[in-house]
Formats: sequence, C-alpha cells, structure tokens
Amino acid sequence: MAEQVEDIEKKWQEFWEKEHIYKTKDPESKDIFSIDTPPPTVSGKMHIGHAFSYSQADFIARFKRMKEGNVFYPFGTDDNGLPTERLVEKINNVRSVGMSRAEFIKLCLKTLKDISPEFIKGWKRLGISCDFEKTYSTIDHSSQKTSQKSFIDLYKKDHIYKKNLPTIWCPECQTSIAQAELEDKEMPSKFSTLKFKVDGKNFPISTTRPELLYACVAVFVNQKDKRYKSFVGKKAKVPIFDFEVPIVEDDSAQIDKGTGALMICSYGDRFDVDAINRHSLKPRAIITKDGKIEAPGYEGLKIKDARKKILGDLKDKMLIEEQKEINHVVNVHDKCGTEIEFVETPQWFIKVLDKKKEFLKQAEKISWHPKFMKKRYDNWVKGLEWDWSISRNRHFGVPIPVWECPECKKIILPEEAELPVDPLETKRKCPKCGRFAEPEKMVLDTWATSSATPNIASSMFGNKVKIPFSLRPQAHDIIRTWAFYTIVKAYLHEGKIPWKEIIISGNVSLGGEKMSKSKGNVIDPREVIEKYGADALRFWAAGSSLGQDLDYQEKDLITGKKLVNKITNASKFVFMNLKDYDGKKKPKRLERIDELFLAKLDLLVREVTKEFGKYNYSGARNHIEKFFWDAFTGNYLEIVKKRVYQGERDKKLSAQYTLYKALLTILKLIAPIMPFITEEIYQENFRRYEKEKSIHLERWPKPEPKAKASEELDSFFYQLSRIRQEKTNNKKSMNSEIMLTLEKEIHEGLKEMLEDLKNVTNSRGIKPGEEFRVEFF
Repeated sequence: MAEQVEDIEKKWQEFWEKEHIYKTKDPESKDIFSIDTPPPTVSGKMHIGHAFSYSQADFIARFKRMKEGNVFYPFGTDDNGLPTERLVEKINNVRSVGMSRAEFIKLCLKTLKDISPEFIKGWKRLGISCDFEKTYSTIDHSSQKTSQKSFIDLYKKDHIYKKNLPTIWCPECQTSIAQAELEDKEMPSKFSTLKFKVDGKNFPISTTRPELLYACVAVFVNQKDKRYKSFVGKKAKVPIFDFEVPIVEDDSAQIDKGTGALMICSYGDRFDVDAINRHSLKPRAIITKDGKIEAPGYEGLKIKDARKKILGDLKDKMLIEEQKEINHVVNVHDKCGTEIEFVETPQWFIKVLDKKKEFLKQAEKISWHPKFMKKRYDNWVKGLEWDWSISRNRHFGVPIPVWECPECKKIILPEEAELPVDPLETKRKCPKCGRFAEPEKMVLDTWATSSATPNIASSMFGNKVKIPFSLRPQAHDIIRTWAFYTIVKAYLHEGKIPWKEIIISGNVSLGGEKMSKSKGNVIDPREVIEKYGADALRFWAAGSSLGQDLDYQEKDLITGKKLVNKITNASKFVFMNLKDYDGKKKPKRLERIDELFLAKLDLLVREVTKEFGKYNYSGARNHIEKFFWDAFTGNYLEIVKKRVYQGERDKKLSAQYTLYKALLTILKLIAPIMPFITEEIYQENFRRYEKEKSIHLERWPKPEPKAKASEELDSFFYQLSRIRQEKTNNKKSMNSEIMLTLEKEIHEGLKEMLEDLKNVTNSRGIKPGEEFRVEFF
C-alpha cells in the first residue's frame, strides 16, 4: 500500500461509482431504510459544517446498509433559493433586478449546469454513500411539478390564501420572507426622546426609528400609568410634520421603557402591525420595497439616510429632549444580514397558526435524537405569530401556478397534466367572464419546495418509496424551517408524519467561536482532505454526539490519520502471517486465549451495534478505537506473534483463524466511519476469500449469543501490563529476557495461557509463588 492516501481514496470513490455499490436495490420493499437527505444549497462549495453533518448522516446510512441490506439514500441539491441567485449574480457580475425573469432564469440554469458537478464532487470525495446515479435538484422538472402539485392541492383544501398584508420584507433582496428566515442581531443605535406636543405642551416619546415619524398613526399609553390618565382621548402632534394622532390606552406600552409612551407607526415592527389591526387604525405606510422613505421632504432617501437627516432636523429645531447611544437586538434576514421591514404587499400564505396543536401532536409521533431537540421545535411552533409566507418576489424559483382574473378576481389553476407550468409563459382566459387572466409573477419560497423532499426523492423511483421515510438527518439551525415545514406539508396533504425518526447534528466552531466568513475563521474541508484524508476528517466528525457542537482542532485530524496508519500496519502484519491461510479453515480447537479474545470481540460487536442502533456513532467510534488500540494491537498481536511465526500447526492455525476473523470484524465495525481505508484493506487482502465485492456490502457482524466478559483475559492483559511496567521501571527493553513468578492463584487461573504469556514476555519460565516477581538476566 505504497499509494498516497489521496490516491487510495479517489481510487475507491471511482470504484464505488463504477460498481454501483450504493445503488438503491428495491425501492418498493417494506423493509427499506429510507433517508430524507438534506439537499445542500448550491451557493459555492462545501464548507466544514457540511462535512461535519453529512458525515454523521452517512455513518448511519452505511451502518444500516450493512445491517439491513436495503437503503434508500438519495442525493439532491437545493438550487432555487436566494443563495443560489446571489451566487449566479456574483459569478456572472449581474443583478437579477436588471434583467427580465426569462433571461435571468436561463442564466441561472446554465450556471448551475456548469457548477453543480464540481459542487457535488465534494460530497463524493468525502465518501458520502448516496445513490448518485439518480439525483434531484429543487429546480428540476420533477421537483417543480411536485412543488406546484403541492400548492394546488393545499389551495383546493383551503390551506392556502392570498392577501394584501404588512409582510416581513428584505429591502436588500427585495422579497418577502418568512418568520423562520429571521435572525436576531445586536446593532448600535440612537435612542432619542422626541418632543411631541399635546395641548401646546411637550409630550416626550422615545424611539430608535425617527424616520417613521410621518408613518405615526397613534400613541399608546398603559392604562396603569397614572402619568398619562388625563391625556387619553386627546391628540398628540407629531414633531416636524405637525399632524395629530390619537392617544390610546394599550397595555403594550411599557411603563418603565423610555418615557412610557409608545408611538405606533406603519410599520416599525410586528407589534405595530398587530396594534394597528387591533385598534382598526388607518395605516400610513411610507417604506418602499427597495428600502426608501416616502415622506414630505425626505422622498427617495434610504432608511438610514432618512434617519440621519431627520435626527439632524429635529436637533436643529430643538425637538430632541434626550439622546443616548444603545445596542439593541433587531431582526435581520438570515441570507444577507439586512434589517427587515414590514411592507404591505399581496402575498401567498399557508395557514399554520390555526393548527399549532396538531403540529405539536405530529412531532410527538416522531422519535427525536437527541430528545431535547424536540423542545426547540415545540418552542418554535408555540411562538409562531404569522402564517407561513410562501411567495417570493424574485426571478429564480418555482413559479406559483396561478392566474387571477382582474375583473371577477377568480383564481385559475392549471391541470395536473400541465405541470410544471410558468404562468408568465401561458395565457389563460377566465372561465367565468372570458377576460384574459393576469399571470402570477411571484415564485415559491425555496422551503415550499424543500418541504416536499420525501415526495421529490420518491418520485425518482416512480413514487415507490413510501412515506413516512425511516429517517431525517439535519442540523439544529433548520428545525424551525426544514423540519417544521416538512411536518406541515405531510400533515396537510396526507395526515401523516414525513419520517419515523429525526437525528439532529450540531455546529462546528473554531476556538470555541462559531465559524463565519465575515470573521475569517472558516476551514475549507477540501484542504483538510488533501492534507489528512477523508477518513481522518470523518473520524473527527464522529467525535461529538448528536446535537452537540464540535470544535475544530487539528490534533483530532492527526489522531484520525494515525489510526488510518495503524490499521494499515496492523493489516500488513496480520496478512504477512496468513500467507498459507485461505480465510476459511477453522481449527478443531481454539487456543484458550484465542477463544477468550474472540469472545471479547463479540462483546465489542454487541456494544458497537447497540450504539449505532441508537444513532450514537461517537460511542461506537470510542468502543472500536479503544478495542483496536488496547486489546488488538496493544496486546493480542504481540501475544500471538511468536505462535504465528513458530507455533505448532494447530496452535498456529488457531492464531491465524482468530487474526483473520478479528481484523475483518474490526474493519466492518469501523467501515461506516472510515470507508476508504477499510475498503482498501478489504480489497487487497480479504476480497479473494469473501463473496461481496465491497466491504460496504458485507453483512454486519453478529456476536455469538453466549458471549460474555471474561475475567481470565482481563487478568492476562493485566499481568502483561505489570511485566511491561517492571521492564520500563528497570530501563529494560520489552525483548529483555526474564524469569517470572506469579501469585499462586493467578498462576492457576492462567494455566491454559501460560505458554502465550511466556512467549509475549520473553520469559524463560513462569512459576507460582507467594508474590509477583520479575527477575532479569
């Protein structure tokens, strides 16, 4: 095995593809283990978080393939979202808003065709064992059809509606977004107390958004606030603009915040939206879709520029009573980090607020790993304040399959046979009044498509893979989106759960800090693989339990690479001594230590199988690693070395049989985590004797049912460690010759293994005595 790690790994990656090792066998089987794989967003290249979470999902897929035989593990890419749109703009140096929809879509599809193969290559290079022979894209023909069919079905069931509402809006991306796409971000601001007027007297109100003064429609005071009792029912004059708004009692005004009086604007935040609706106030919306202000004297200014100018004007007119610098938390769009606004636009929504209890019940039917992650889902559902906004004001996406009659407002839907359809390219007449209907220009939110991934994946096999799938693997930061939305869709369409179990991975940090491009603390997994190999990177990814974040530390990669090297060297030793062994011959009688070692190996199989079965791959890794280093290479290989070199025929055969079985079993157990080196050793040494063409198609080891822990073997290992320690203490080499005395009861307990102990310790003899003693020559 003189090849470099990179060459070895690429060789077996190509072999797996050529030999169809991970091809789905029987999609209709009731026993199939189906995985709703996360489709990564085509927004550049694989990052270390991808490598971390996808490796963890792959550990389970590989284990299940060996254990249960039939696995459905599809691969897709999520490429109709805003990140992909941004990437296409960057690559081609264009802006979508400056192009027609048809032109931009054509450019997106061409760019995706160019970059997707290289993007997918990262997952293959990592050793992800998906069935890459059939892959999907969330913008391909089949996905669009599935997504549009979902929309039509939910619309007909009255789960979807369109309404002109104040909508969460990103001025930078110029599209509506959903509540799930919001992130909290702490930002600096000025907290200004402004001089409103009531009956000619100052009426101070504090705000961080003076640019919305012209949008003010009311002032709220708390009914328990005695300071303002006499003002309720009066009108307050808004500074600079000098129009009046009513003063209203409402408990949303916090007595201890600012001056206790709260200005209500259209729309500063979601509380303003709710307040205006509750009190039937007439809104005066002044924020445009591109993030500008429409107010007399400030027309066309960007929001922050308007804020700065208005504050300057307020100061000049001596209308600021107090001002202080603060840091406060604002909602930003998770895709670009821009502060969101509320803009009144017509949008499409899926009703979720009226079904919170049902969505909580559905989650109860799913097994969550780890269990505490379900709490995040529950908290998200309980905290929902808006229906799911599924329309986006973008060019690139799945078109919403709707036409609307401008005269009678009738909604016109296509037939299923027409799907997928783009309303902009197909004319429709209203069946009621005969007029040409207006095509819907908006596209679906990417999650409206990604939430149908079980259906999309199954459609590649003629919808033969049944829902619910067995497993959904995903990261915890998209519980509120991908997990929730998929549960929503499955329930609204079929009254089912989408999968039986869900496993949640954590995030990757560097030096305890979350990785971020803006911080410059990102790690490129391609560089890691080039330096240490994919097996070492996967070994690192197995270092944390589900749901736990993991710090990236190079020492863990070094440990993984050392394990690869040790497995390689141990295999060389084993097969150097198996040249006259055919892999099948079993001795009439096993030597006692061989028998005990195989029993210990059976216990390892039982433990590792149990850990993988609980999706605890880190526990499985720890058990295998400890056994390999301590029991196998640290002890057993040394113990039988002389016997396989010079032992009598039957005793040598016993050692050879045990070595062959032990190494093959260890390789199978670690194969889900380190697929490349295990394939290399299997093909180089075991393939000629084993029937499967890949170790990853081998059956998972089964322990002997009667296997149990042995005190004899533990005692043997302990005596060996005592002797080694004595040699170290006396500054003698491990090969130095000794005379050994063991306590009588220990000597008696190890009588069937004394010859092996004598060989491994280079003892002239081993005799019973009152106390342990090592004599050197």
